[in-house]
Amino acid sequence: MLFLKIFSDKEEEWDITIEGFESPIPEAYKWETWAADDEGLTGDALMTFVDTQLFPTLKEIDLSLNPQAKIIRSVFENTYNYMKNGTLFRQVINVINQIDFNSDDRHLFNDIYETILKELQSAGSSGEYYTPRAVTQFMVDIINPQLTDTVLDPACGTGGFLTCSIDHKKKLVQDAAQERSMQATIRGIEKKPLPHLLCTTNLMLHGFDLPAVQRGNYLAKPYSDWSKKDKVDVILTNPPFGGVEEDGTETNFPAKFRTKETADLFLALIIKLLKDTGRAAVVLPDGTLFGEGVKTRIKEELMAKCKLHTIVRLPNGVFNPYTGIKTNLLFFEKGTPTKDIWYFEHPYPNGVKSYNKGKPINIKEFDLEKAWWNKREENQYAWKVSAEEIARRGYNLDVKNPHQEADNLASPEVLLQQFRASEEKISSVQNAIINVLTEALK
Repeated sequence: MLFLKIFSDKEEEWDITIEGFESPIPEAYKWETWAADDEGLTGDALMTFVDTQLFPTLKEIDLSLNPQAKIIRSVFENTYNYMKNGTLFRQVINVINQIDFNSDDRHLFNDIYETILKELQSAGSSGEYYTPRAVTQFMVDIINPQLTDTVLDPACGTGGFLTCSIDHKKKLVQDAAQERSMQATIRGIEKKPLPHLLCTTNLMLHGFDLPAVQRGNYLAKPYSDWSKKDKVDVILTNPPFGGVEEDGTETNFPAKFRTKETADLFLALIIKLLKDTGRAAVVLPDGTLFGEGVKTRIKEELMAKCKLHTIVRLPNGVFNPYTGIKTNLLFFEKGTPTKDIWYFEHPYPNGVKSYNKGKPINIKEFDLEKAWWNKREENQYAWKVSAEEIARRGYNLDVKNPHQEADNLASPEVLLQQFRASEEKISSVQNAIINVLTEALK
């Protein structure tokens, strides 16, 4: 419903800015026809109209009408109405109808919408997690996309990296022509219908007339079919990790990269899709850093074709409450091999032992990394490892901070003795319990 109201308000704008513009939506299904009257359709009549007329019509809208028709079709072709109470539905519509997205309401609503998106997220079996705004902002700030840079998120979800890049680029815009050309540089693709709908709405809230957000799966296209025209200047993404792709997806990739692990396939594809001198920032779990087999071959490819210059190691809890998995931010540039990798271990703020939903990571915390970034000196948080050392480690990138005090552990022999003593004690207690129960049963 938010999308339809935003689209309706955009049509008012397009009537003025696009010569000869005609709405692709038939008159009976325009927002102002059936939704704008707060005493209009309600109850069962509203539900029947939405389920049997509105949604089916928008799913099959004629794509030849104009470019805007493609947006509507892509949003609605796999979208379904789960609302069952027509009276409550009318109340929701009436509230949405009060927002004017051609006024300052749109800018105010951006922050509200981001909160809605955050609340909608939940950890799923395919590894979808909300990327905290502070992490997204830091990655964009460091990559610093320029006005003409093509920016891609190949697993864009609800569009956090894209909208953050838009806000960053808008600071460089000097006139309306530059803003229009800037819109053509933002690209995303999302596999699932709901995040795709939310992302499209998100970009329209940011002033985009034709959001270049596709519905689909980048991993489904054969690796060899990606050509020079598909390559981009910047990739910013948090690919799904912990997820498994459906059977057959891995066969789109060269034999050395074949795996069902989603994050691994995306990393191999990101290397392929970057232009020479292109740059990327990617969120990846610890498992990618120390993993072997296919993971090793992908990391070897990464270091051979790209300059992997920085890994920011995030502490536990950054993605709470969606996952406790430790994550890392990898920054690299295509075109020259890796010589050295700098590591930076992001510390908790004073007095904080973990992040949570109520107290998430804050963008100000990354001032530490930003102040260090161009100086590149070792300190209690930062250290450097050569590519030769990484190769000797079998491309295990899970390098611990050498400046932290080592855990005061006993020798393996002593630890084994302690373990055996604990086992004997447990066994003794179990036997005592069995004896007591045996006597009781007699």
